Amino acid sequence: MYFDFPTLLVLLTLVTGLVWLLDSLFFAPKRRDRGNAREPLLVEYSRSFFPVILIVLILRSFLIEPFRIPSGSMMPTLLIGDFILVNKYAYGIRLPVINKRIIDLGSPQRGDVVVFRYPENPRIDYIKRVVAIPGDTLSYRRKTLLVNGQPAVQTPLGIYIGIGSGSSMTGALEHIEKNAEDAEYRILINPMVPDFPAACQVLAKEPIVIPEGHYFMVGDNRDNSNDSRCWGLVPEEHLAGRAFAIWMNWDSRLPGFPIAWERIGSAIR
Repeated sequence: MYFDFPTLLVLLTLVTGLVWLLDSLFFAPKRRDRGNAREPLLVEYSRSFFPVILIVLILRSFLIEPFRIPSGSMMPTLLIGDFILVNKYAYGIRLPVINKRIIDLGSPQRGDVVVFRYPENPRIDYIKRVVAIPGDTLSYRRKTLLVNGQPAVQTPLGIYIGIGSGSSMTGALEHIEKNAEDAEYRILINPMVPDFPAACQVLAKEPIVIPEGHYFMVGDNRDNSNDSRCWGLVPEEHLAGRAFAIWMNWDSRLPGFPIAWERIGSAIR
């Protein structure tokens, strides 16, 4: 069942604010004239909760929003159970719910880790890495991204050893990938898996040119990620923000205590 929290937050802000305002303008003066200063319970709750809900709405819509990582598609950068913080204004100020950008403050760059609304079901939030921006020509061959004809440089790190919920990725090959902007990040590759499974054919035939207002997103867990290689481009209006830090990690499958303390406070690169 889908729970539309942004819409609920906006509605609660409007309702509590309107109840408080109407009471202050019309009903409170009449109560005072009658010598009755006691507020109705609805007004009392509205006056108490409105500032709190408004602050949460402003923080969540325009500044920082928390997300939880539910899958391993961004391993080894992000692990299952990571709780992350997303900068909501990195790519512009947007109105809540309708997600319309009203102030342009920047655009995603190659290498950014971005939260966005899944194009095939905008009710679902995805997180991937930007590998191509408008105007780029992109192809993918032999586990290597080629942007504008230039291959990303991959430096082998050895065999990956996963822990907790990510233990299934043990045995994958870990690399450091460097893009044209010299941004470096770790990726996982399974050489036994084809470049393009049957469901992921967007780049299988010819290089594609990224049109204006769209971005190509790929998971760092290259052979275990449902991303733009499978379903295509992400429109600009679907962007939610740039992931920048891990504030908590909780994985019940970790040996011993379920929190990986060393990940708390880590920057996301």
